[in-house]
Amino acid sequence: MILQINNLEKHFYTADSTTPIEVLTGLNLKLQRGETVAVLGQSGSGKSTFLSLVAGLDQPTTGTIWLNGQNFHEMNEEQLARFRAKNIGIIFQQFHLMSHLTALENISLPLELSRDEDAVAKAQEALEQVGLEHRRNHFPHQLSGGESQRVAIARALVVRPALLLADEPTGNLDNKTGSHIADLLFDLVQSIQMTLLFVTHNEMLAERCNRQQVLQEGKFV
Repeated sequence: MILQINNLEKHFYTADSTTPIEVLTGLNLKLQRGETVAVLGQSGSGKSTFLSLVAGLDQPTTGTIWLNGQNFHEMNEEQLARFRAKNIGIIFQQFHLMSHLTALENISLPLELSRDEDAVAKAQEALEQVGLEHRRNHFPHQLSGGESQRVAIARALVVRPALLLADEPTGNLDNKTGSHIADLLFDLVQSIQMTLLFVTHNEMLAERCNRQQVLQEGKFV
């Protein structure tokens, strides 16, 4: 078992109300190593909130999330940052590349932060895996949307995380480019035997996964 989520809930309070807004309620999920799982749901169903919790970027109201046998929501901020850097890779819909860094530097950044002495060599290998070695010295504004997403994928995979998370990984791309990016992502995940969990409203993309979970009004249905 690589990931185990137990009775996960997230509630928010508005400034003018004492009644909580229940964004997520009673979520349970288990993922095996190497499994690919898609969480489907319409806008407002709680997908992004769910992914933020699993990524360790937000704290649940109640419930636990175990990754590699550790409940990382019990860690302090410093411990969590180190754990997340080593165990979780994230691919964002908006790419989130550093505009002042080249493609190679963006990919090597997670390794540089963890003081990996082979950061540049590993980043170069990851860049070659996504077919962009000829773009190594280009900045994000010099890359197309598909190229930017490939750099983002390489950056997420370069640390060989136990869990790869993706938020609408093809949502900002045209159909042809999105299909190519999906092929690349699933091929890389399979070759590395990595666990993939992503949120999407794209049913065709979700069908490529081992399992699909539908999130509706904050609950799996």
